[in-house]
Amino acid sequence: MIEQLETDILILGAGGAGLFAALHAHQANAGLDITVAAKGLLGKSGCTRMVQGGYNVALHKGDSVERHFMDTIEGGKWLPHQQLAWTLVTKAVERVQELENEVGCFFDRNPDGSLHGKAFAGQTFDRTVHKGDLTGIEIINRLMEQVWARPIRRLEEYRALALIPDTSGKAVAGVLFLDVRRGTYSYVAAKAVLLATGGGPTMYRYHTPSGDKSMDGLAMALRFGLPLRDMEMVQFHPTGVLAGRHTRMTGTIIEEGLRGSGGYLLNNAKERFMFAYDKRGERATRDIVSRSMFSEMRAGRTTPEGGLYISMGHLGPENVRRQFKGMVERCADCGFDLAGGLVEVVPTAHYMMGGVVCEVDTSTEVEGLYVAGEDAGGVHGANRLGGNGVANSTVFGGIAGETMAAAIAKGLDRRAMDRSVLDAEIARAETPFQRKGGDLNRLRETLLDMMWDDVGIIREPVGLRRGLAALGDIESELLASGVADDDRAFNLTWSDWLNLRSQVEISKVITEAALKRENSRGAHFRSDFPEPGDLETSRFTVVRERDGRLDVSDAPVAFTIVKPGETLLKDQEAAE
Repeated sequence: MIEQLETDILILGAGGAGLFAALHAHQANAGLDITVAAKGLLGKSGCTRMVQGGYNVALHKGDSVERHFMDTIEGGKWLPHQQLAWTLVTKAVERVQELENEVGCFFDRNPDGSLHGKAFAGQTFDRTVHKGDLTGIEIINRLMEQVWARPIRRLEEYRALALIPDTSGKAVAGVLFLDVRRGTYSYVAAKAVLLATGGGPTMYRYHTPSGDKSMDGLAMALRFGLPLRDMEMVQFHPTGVLAGRHTRMTGTIIEEGLRGSGGYLLNNAKERFMFAYDKRGERATRDIVSRSMFSEMRAGRTTPEGGLYISMGHLGPENVRRQFKGMVERCADCGFDLAGGLVEVVPTAHYMMGGVVCEVDTSTEVEGLYVAGEDAGGVHGANRLGGNGVANSTVFGGIAGETMAAAIAKGLDRRAMDRSVLDAEIARAETPFQRKGGDLNRLRETLLDMMWDDVGIIREPVGLRRGLAALGDIESELLASGVADDDRAFNLTWSDWLNLRSQVEISKVITEAALKRENSRGAHFRSDFPEPGDLETSRFTVVRERDGRLDVSDAPVAFTIVKPGETLLKDQEAAE
């Protein structure tokens, strides 16, 4: 028996995008039945809560939305969808004011009462507003309070398994879930569905996202036939803690504000090296810093654990403890003294710039299906600026809530589901119970190492093709591996199996897109094609699944606001 529920708006994910969508939909129409489903616990899982650095917004004297926009476009190497990027920088202004004045967030301020903006890499202005180095906790806690105060249904520890189409195949009818607590299936029919599960490239040896992230949202979108763009663009954050393989703390980030405030990156000889790679030194964009660090590591100039060092002591230990309290405590938990000593770090897989192709109003090509946050592609192009992530989630989450409410007001209704697809997706999830037990941990370790070595920071055709072959072998062994424990409730091995299948599916997409792009842009670097190519004829990759196979193509970037070689800045701004 499958539990069946109905709702007006179904939101998959309880991060910044999902919660803002719920609040804005309710604000638009308090009579709507709104349901938020989360793989973990609301307010305690996902990645928005983990945001340390802050929120990019052009609110400070001397800054402008045009300047923020140009930083975003140039940082994204001219691949962003410009209308999405413009919406991001303009709506961020009102969203931060909403966060403070309506949601109840408190961000750090200057002595004159204005919002404090700290320096983040790759930006021409210190515009990142924050709450110390624990900005995400502040935002999520306040958003959760607002959700709890409203009649918004919450489905916790409900794992989305599949988007289910209607009988025409042209619209979404609802979502199939696994109720993790009971080990049973649920189907939720909805007039509108928002995909806001977050990305989370956890298939790399070193990665930052929370443990519940396994690319489920993009895997569901892929199987549903939706186009995914820019999937080769996997961002590596330069400074993940390197505390050894014995702890999950390895890979978790220590924030970009450390470098922005003057922190040094050092090799094993305690020498700064970044200026040998870029004139901006440690304040270059994330892709450049990560690639430079990886080059140092390949050259053997590494720390005892195989990484590099970050040093902050020259800025004054007390000052560091005051400015970066959360980071000092996190590093201390790993045995490092951030304030006065050296911390071992390594580039760590952090964010997916790629995602589902969507419009500015968050709609997709499928009726009733919307996307926001890290599941959406196009905003960041080849590289996301630090501080643009949580801005992206909250800006487009709010837009999604308003768009869905408006669509329902115009007559968008629930549709009859395609029962054959529902049955097939249940059978798919049941696969491991029809097999003998396997070594899932070994398979996962193989995936982590292969993606880091062959589809990581520096790529080449031999490694990418080797990676595709390995992914095929991993998938074949996974499908032949089962779950020994037949008890469905809180079956963590079953969860591991499902996680791995999603990770492998999206790993194949990343690898195919990386083979397609024969130039180097932002986070994607091909050693055989090290040049960025012609900016004026920039194209983005598009991957679809057709009849079980991946179809990889590309499409031209539309320069609807500014073209390469042009700028929106006035002469004085451009010269600063």
